[in-house]
Amino acid sequence: MIKQIIFAIILLITLSVFAYTAFRYYRFFRLTKPFPIHNWGKRIVVMFQVAFVQTRIFRKPVTGMMHALVWWGFLIILIGSVDMVIDGLFGTERALSCLGPVYSIITASGDIFALIILVLIIAFLFRRIFMHIKRFSGIEMKHISHQDANLALTLILLLMVSLLGMNTFYLLDAHAGGHEIKGVFPVSRYLADLFTGITGSQYHFWHEVNWWAHITLIFLFVNILPYSKHFHVFMSVPNVLLSRLEPLGYLWNMPLITEEVKKMMDPDQAFAEPAEGEEEVFERFGVKDVEDITWKNYLDSLACTECGRCTEVCPANQTGKLLSPRKIVMDVRARMKEKGPGLVRDKDFDDGKSLIRSYISTEELWACTTCNACARECPVSINHPSLIMDLRRYLVMEESAGPAELNAMFSNIENNGAPWQFSPEDRMLWAEGLQVPLMADAVTQGDKPEYLVWIGSAGAFDDRYKKVSREFIKILNHLKVSYAVLGTEEIDSGDVARRAGNEMLFQMQSLQNIEIFNMYEVKKILTCCPHDYNTFKNEYPDLGGHYEVIHHSEFLRDLIDEGKIRINSDTFRNDTITFHDPCYLGRANNEYHAPRSILQAVPCHTVEMKRTKSFALCCGAGGGQMFKEAEKGDKEVFIERIEDVIETGANIVATACPFCMVMMTDGIKYKNKEEEMKNYDLAELVSISLGL
Repeated sequence: MIKQIIFAIILLITLSVFAYTAFRYYRFFRLTKPFPIHNWGKRIVVMFQVAFVQTRIFRKPVTGMMHALVWWGFLIILIGSVDMVIDGLFGTERALSCLGPVYSIITASGDIFALIILVLIIAFLFRRIFMHIKRFSGIEMKHISHQDANLALTLILLLMVSLLGMNTFYLLDAHAGGHEIKGVFPVSRYLADLFTGITGSQYHFWHEVNWWAHITLIFLFVNILPYSKHFHVFMSVPNVLLSRLEPLGYLWNMPLITEEVKKMMDPDQAFAEPAEGEEEVFERFGVKDVEDITWKNYLDSLACTECGRCTEVCPANQTGKLLSPRKIVMDVRARMKEKGPGLVRDKDFDDGKSLIRSYISTEELWACTTCNACARECPVSINHPSLIMDLRRYLVMEESAGPAELNAMFSNIENNGAPWQFSPEDRMLWAEGLQVPLMADAVTQGDKPEYLVWIGSAGAFDDRYKKVSREFIKILNHLKVSYAVLGTEEIDSGDVARRAGNEMLFQMQSLQNIEIFNMYEVKKILTCCPHDYNTFKNEYPDLGGHYEVIHHSEFLRDLIDEGKIRINSDTFRNDTITFHDPCYLGRANNEYHAPRSILQAVPCHTVEMKRTKSFALCCGAGGGQMFKEAEKGDKEVFIERIEDVIETGANIVATACPFCMVMMTDGIKYKNKEEEMKNYDLAELVSISLGL
C-alpha cells in the first residue's frame, strides 16, 4: 500500500506539472490566427504513412531506418509503460498479462526494441559528439541546443538500461521464488546469465530499483520534453495529421485581399461608404510578429525536430546565403516564448521587437527561391515556404520594403502586363512568320478551340524562350491540334508577383485573366511554363477559375503514348542528355514521369544527375529571384546546379521551364561550355527530331 501511495503522489505531481505546461501552450495558441482543417479521411491516411510508417524519414535510408526503429520501439514500449502505471496504482503485477499471447508479443517486442534502441542511442550520441555532422550546426544551433539533444538522448539511454534491468531481475526473481513468468523476454533471458552470482534475496531489490528508476525517468522525460527539441515526440503525430494536404506548389489565398481587389475592379463599390452600423475592418496583411501567425505555424515550430534536413537541402543555404529554413521555424518558437506571456496578460503588449528583423532578417526572407525542397524533406510535414511567403507579404504590402528590382518588376506588370518593360502590343512578335490562331478571331468565326495555349510573359518576351514557344506551336500545327492563343489580350499570370509577396497585384492579374478565360469559355489550358501551370491549376480555383491545366511535357508525353508523335530521327542519337527537374513541375506538382518519357522516345543516351527528381536542386530563379540580384553567398544557385550537369558528362541539359532555361543557359556561359554543351527545352527536342 505504501508503494501505491508513493506512486500515486508522484503520478499526481507529474500530471499536474504536465497540465500546467499544456495550459501554458494552450494560451499561446489562443493568440494565433485560424487555420482551416478539412478532409479528415485523407489526413488519417497521411498520418499513418508519414508518422507511423515513417515514409519521409526513409529519404535518408540508413539514418532513416535507425530513427524509425527507435520510433517503432517507443510505440511498443509505451504499452509496457501503461502496464507499469496500472501496477503502480493498483498493486498488481503485470496487469496486462490478461491479454495472454498478445502480452507475450508485446513484452518480447519491447525487450528486443529496448536493446536496439540502446545501441542506436549510443550511435546517435557518437554522431552528435564526435562526427560533427554539418546539418547539426548553424547559427540557430546554440550550445544549449546541443546540450538539449544530448540530455534527451541520455535520458532515453537510461530508460532502456532500466527497462532491460527491470526485465532481467524480474526473470531472476521469478526463477528464485518459483513464480510464474508473465511475458516473454528474449534479450533479458540472456542478460540474466550475467547476474547469477547475486544471491536470490537481492533479485527483488534490484528489480524494484530498476522499476522505480524506469517509471520515474518516464515521468521526468514527459515533463522535460515540452521544453526541449524532443517535444516532437508528442507533437509530430498531431502536426502530420493537421498538415497541409494541397500540392506543395499551392499558396493559400488571402480573402481580405480578394475583397479589396474586387472592390477596386467594381466602379460601384470602389468608392462606396461602409453601410450604416458597419465598421471597416483593418487587418494587417502578412506576418510581422507571432500574433499574426496561424496556430498551424506555431504547431510547426513546436513539432520541429531541429534535424536540419530542411536547411541541408535549401539551395540558398547550400550556396552560402543566410537563409536557414530550420532557423525560421525555431525563431517562431523562440519569439512566442519571449512575447507570448506579455500578450497573454495584455493583447496590446509590445516589447519593441518583432519576428521580422529582431529575429528574421529581410536578407534571409529574400534569399528563398520557394523551391519547396525544405517542405518536401521535413519528416514532420512542416511547410516553411508558406510562412516565408507570409513574412514577405508583410514587407511588400505593409511596408513597401521589397528589393528595388522587384518593385520595378511590380510596376512593369501593372503597366505592361509583363515583368519586363515591353509594350503589350509586342506580345505576338515571337510568332512572326507562323500561323497562330487568336482566340478572339476563332470565337468571331464561330470556332471553339479545344485548348487555350498560354504563352506566358517569358514565352512572349524572353529571347531564348521565344524559340521554345515557336517550336511548340510548330508541333501543334503539324498535328493539327485545335488551339488558340490570347495574343495581346494575354497578361502575366501573376505568379511571380505572388511569390515576391505582392498578393494584391497577383489577385488583380488573376481576376482579370479569369474574366477573359470565362468570356471565351476556356475549359483547357496548355502551357510550357510550370509556374503558370501551378498557378492556374492550384491557385486560380480559389478565385473562381476552374480549368483543366496541362503542362506541355504531359501533353507531348500523351501524344507519344497515343502514337500521334513518332520520332525516328537520329539527330540526337550520339548525344548524352540529362534532365533538370523544374521545381514547380516536380516537387510542387509531383510530375517526374512525363519529361523522362519524352526523352525515352527521342533516340539518345540519357543520364541522371546525382540530385534528381524530388531531390533535384533548384535552378535558383524561383520566388522572384530571376528578377533581382541574389543575396550574398559563396556562389550563385545556378552555378551549383550547372556543376551537377557537368558532372554527368552530358552535352545537352534538357529543361521544361522558361526560368530554368535562363538559369541553365547562364550557367553554361559562366562555365565557358557554350561550344560543348547545349540547353534545349523538351518541345525543342521533339520539334527538331520531327524535322519541323
